[in-house]
Amino acid sequence: MAAAEPKAPAGAATARRLARSCWSAFWDYETPKVIVVKNRRLGVVYRLVQLLILLYFVWYVFIVQKSYQDRETGPESSVITKVKGITSSEHKVWDVEEYVKPPEGGSVFSIITRIEVTPSQTVGTCPESVRVTNATCGSDEDCVAGHLDMLGNGVRTGRCVPYYHGAFKTCEVSGWCPVEDGASVSQFLGKMAPNFTILIKNSIHYPKFQFSKGNIENRENGYLKRCTFDEVSHLYCPIFKLGFIVEQAGENFTELAHWGGVIGVIITWDCDLDLPPSKCNPKYSFRRLDPKHIPASSGYNFRFAKYYKVNGSTTRTLIKAYGIRIDVIVHGQVALPAWGREVQPDSHHH
Repeated sequence: MAAAEPKAPAGAATARRLARSCWSAFWDYETPKVIVVKNRRLGVVYRLVQLLILLYFVWYVFIVQKSYQDRETGPESSVITKVKGITSSEHKVWDVEEYVKPPEGGSVFSIITRIEVTPSQTVGTCPESVRVTNATCGSDEDCVAGHLDMLGNGVRTGRCVPYYHGAFKTCEVSGWCPVEDGASVSQFLGKMAPNFTILIKNSIHYPKFQFSKGNIENRENGYLKRCTFDEVSHLYCPIFKLGFIVEQAGENFTELAHWGGVIGVIITWDCDLDLPPSKCNPKYSFRRLDPKHIPASSGYNFRFAKYYKVNGSTTRTLIKAYGIRIDVIVHGQVALPAWGREVQPDSHHH
């Protein structure tokens, strides 16, 4: 009697049937079944949806957003500035070498409009400023010798001495004397400051598209000596009066000159290279940058000193300067069709 053949596992048979079914289905041909609905209302809605999608891509994507264009933001920029003008205070005439800090002509500079001068300071001992914390005293016991207040004007000697004016006393310090608020004199330089002229020379370059341009027009010699900025007639004469800048920023010049402040001159270069390079023009705007409505952080001032010798001893004049700081800020973007075109290198320079 022959031995019985072993049965194939049920799983193997199922796998073979599935493989045959897949192989058979591989050679099948299918077409979708289309149903045409004869309904005018549904047809109108369907065509309106198609039209809206078409309008979105044609009008918004291509015309408004110009998504077919390649863009570059943040141009490489160079800024050179120069201030001209003279003014006077109660005691002297001031020229540009004295009231512009720093003098190099960069994108950030200050025009001094008021100063508080402490003259003839020498190293010695004198009463501490009453503005310094715990500087007032009734006796020597209130003043610790050797104590150094980081916001003060020197090292305390341990003596309690009469103040510069008034009936009270403060702790004596060793340092530059007299201290600032004990002998400072205020001088206002802003009388003629609104007429100061500021030349702002700006050149930009977009390396991705090799596109460059400047804000000064190539015209006859002497043009910049006769013109001042006008958005319509002299767009490429970047010479601004300080009073014009402050006015455009919406500020009161007298108040700003007294306490100081920071004004931003924003130059925007938004260029569409679908158009001729002559259509790429700078746009200027002006606004105050320091928070004038917050007394603790509004205004602008800084200190510097001038040193000299008197009878062989070092003496200095301390100056606390209030002024209008100008920050020139350049930004923008340039766009070109994604398929590109060559920008003529000599067609966009001024």
